[in-house]
Amino acid sequence: MRRRFAPPDPAVELTDRLISQQIPPGSRVLDLGCGDGRLLANLRDRAGCRVTGVERNEDAFTEAVGRRVPVLRLDLDDGLPDLPDGGFDVAVLSQTLQQVKQPHRVLTEMLRIAPRAVIVVPNFGHWRVRAQLLFGGRAPVTNALPHAWYDTPNLHVMTLRDMRDLAADLGVRIAAELPIRAGRAATRLVWPNLRADSVLFVLERGGTTTAAKAA
Repeated sequence: MRRRFAPPDPAVELTDRLISQQIPPGSRVLDLGCGDGRLLANLRDRAGCRVTGVERNEDAFTEAVGRRVPVLRLDLDDGLPDLPDGGFDVAVLSQTLQQVKQPHRVLTEMLRIAPRAVIVVPNFGHWRVRAQLLFGGRAPVTNALPHAWYDTPNLHVMTLRDMRDLAADLGVRIAAELPIRAGRAATRLVWPNLRADSVLFVLERGGTTTAAKAA
C-alpha cells in the first residue's frame, strides 16, 4: 500500500521554500533534525540534490525512510563524529537549534561538515513575546513559540541579536539574514529584532558579517 503523508501547514511550506532558495541545484545537502524528510525529498526530486538526513524521533525517521530519504538515526547532542569534514555542500537546521544542549557545538559541527549552513530559529525578541513578559508576567506563547513552558522542547531562547553575537563569537560569517514575519519573508524589515517571528540565517566559515544592526 502506498504511504500517504499529511500536507504541511503554510508556515512549514514557507520555511521549506525559503531554505530551498538558499541551496544550489545538485548540492550535497545534510538536514539535521530532518523530521519526516519532506524538505530533502523535494530537494532531491526538484533540484537534483544528493541528500542525507539526521533524525532522532522514531516516527519521523520511519516517515523519512518511507520517502526514500537516506536517514541516520542520531541525537545531535551526541555530536556527529562519523560525518567527514566537508562531506556536504550545505547543512540545514530548521527550528532545532534552540532544542539542543550546546548550540555553539552544533553550529561548529555544521560548518565542519559543510562550508555553508542554513538555519531557521524563532525570535524571542518579537514584540509579542516582550509584551507578554512585560504586561502578563508569564512565559510567552506565540505562533513561533507555541508551547507552554512545562511542555516545550526548547532548551534555550534567543533573539536575532543573540544569533548575531553567537556567529561573531564563533568567527562565522552571516552571508544572509531573512526575517520572517506573519507568515511572510521580509527582505527589508524595519526593526527586525522587534518584528520578526523567526529568522533564516545563512552562515559561512570565516569572514565578517553582512547583517545590519537590529532593534
